[in-house]
Formats: sequence, structure tokens, C-alpha cells
Amino acid sequence: MLTKEELPECPVATTVQLIGNKWKLLIIRNLLAKPQRFTEFLKTIPGISKKVLTDNLRALENDGLVDREIFAEVPPRVEYSLSELGKTLKPILTAMYDWGMEYKRYP
Repeated sequence: MLTKEELPECPVATTVQLIGNKWKLLIIRNLLAKPQRFTEFLKTIPGISKKVLTDNLRALENDGLVDREIFAEVPPRVEYSLSELGKTLKPILTAMYDWGMEYKRYP
């Protein structure tokens, strides 16, 4: 998680720094629907590699937006979900969805 001193002064820049790549946005989109396992992301996010997925999940977890739960099973099962802070991103993604739909209808 970034310290307050490391964050950009502009709130928009802070948001972009935390969720501003297409992979993070698609991961968050998936997690708004339901918690997911690693392999589910690979199936539902075309083009993402295992390394890129791992790196982005770790970054989202380090920034406090995603929770990672390990289940004591054999083999171990890991499930990702949005943290309480991560859930507050819903209005942002909803607005992006609505804007994207409008743009597609624009002449």
C-alpha cells in the first residue's frame, strides 16, 4: 500500500495510479460480480497472462483493494474478493460501463 506521501496530489491521478490499467479494471469488474479463483480470471479475461494476472492481483492486494483467502484444503484453494475499500469502486466502474454503452450508441 502506498503511503500518503507517495500518492499524487491530484485525486484523479491517485485513482488512475491505483486502478488505471486495463487488467486491474477487468479484475475489479469480475470481483464486483463474485469472488474468483485464479483460473477463473484466466478464463474470463482474454489475453491476460499468468504473470500479469499475478502481478496485478498482488498490486491490488497491496493497495488494500483485494482480499486473498487461502483455504486449508489439499490442494490449497485461493479465492480473491474485493475488500470493503475495493467495493467502493463500484460507482466508478458503473459510470465507466454506462459511458461505454453510450459511446457505442453515439453516431
